[in-house]
Amino acid sequence: MIDAGSPLLVTGGAGFVGSHLVEHLVAAGAQVTVVDSLSTGRLEHLQAVLPKVKLVVGDLGDVLRLKRINLNDYACVFHLAANSYIPPSVANPTFDFHENLYNTFALLEALRELPKAPRLVNVSSAAVYGNPVGLPIREADPTVPISPYGVSKLAGERYVAVYSQLYGIRAVTVRLFSIYGPRQRKQVVYDFFSRLRANPGRLEILGDGSQARDFTYVLDVVRALGLVATMAPNRGEVYNVASGTTHTIAELAEACCHVCGLNPTIVYTGRIRPGDAEKWVVDITRLKELGFEPRGDLEEGLAAIRDWHAASPD
Repeated sequence: MIDAGSPLLVTGGAGFVGSHLVEHLVAAGAQVTVVDSLSTGRLEHLQAVLPKVKLVVGDLGDVLRLKRINLNDYACVFHLAANSYIPPSVANPTFDFHENLYNTFALLEALRELPKAPRLVNVSSAAVYGNPVGLPIREADPTVPISPYGVSKLAGERYVAVYSQLYGIRAVTVRLFSIYGPRQRKQVVYDFFSRLRANPGRLEILGDGSQARDFTYVLDVVRALGLVATMAPNRGEVYNVASGTTHTIAELAEACCHVCGLNPTIVYTGRIRPGDAEKWVVDITRLKELGFEPRGDLEEGLAAIRDWHAASPD
């Protein structure tokens, strides 16, 4: 994946996915620097590796402007610093624009100024597809986002591709689908466990249960990030990152209840959140051609979250 001793930069490295990536890179022997504003990331996520990493606390755009890091020092940049949730983008598009697009542009500009820039792995989202025109979703499908979050992520992708083509920056973008795992404090899986913890006898769920997602365990995402960094052409191309298996929300709810040993009354509200797509079935052929094979089992992953959630104070 990554050579031992490689100097690597992870933006957003104290976040849910970022912290798992940092742990994996440190275990592989890499020298890791983390940039994180800690607005949503948490120091506790890095507790196991904090003595082994360099941590720079601050907004990525400010860190770059003030030259608090030297991008020449790194072999690869994993760019995960972002708003990673649709509702805040709907409530405050300006915040989403700054976190997702402005800071990505600032990073690209800083890389463009270097004689030999490090490789860049840009983390994007399935939200760029909006409501897909066909299934399974392929990277070449139309991108018609239906939320400000999807728009900012798509614009960042396009900047990455153009900077790669015009300025020779070795870059690749990954589109993450519905990730789940320990340390995630939002999205549907965390919400289900929180509701079951508060009321083991009743689980209220948005929609009607037919909404479908490709749920991808976080450690599969981590392996995919390392794979594209080392095996992809790095010419601005895009890869779907998912498990290749789709589950309905009703199936997910049943699995969550099963690993908790509960049999609650399940109530569907019929309402859905603005900006949410109805169904995702994902084609990961392009990623598999690099050697990727998903390993995460849904119930095993949910059991790991159950144990983490039970030990977590909030």
